[in-house]
Amino acid sequence: MYKLKIHSGASKRFKITASGKIKRKKAFKNHILSCKTKKQKRHLSKKAIVNSTDMYRVSNMLCI
Repeated sequence: MYKLKIHSGASKRFKITASGKIKRKKAFKNHILSCKTKKQKRHLSKKAIVNSTDMYRVSNMLCI
């Protein structure tokens, strides 16, 4: 059997927690930040958990 390869793009974007959940970065924090409020930018900088509907696809890319 051949070795399963991890999706290199997914390995840079997702991290696995100790409980087995997958963390991700939130979108809309790269550019055009002048029109966004401080509160909005502060909440976007925090990490989020991958939704259960996408968990199967992300875990396949990470070979979990």
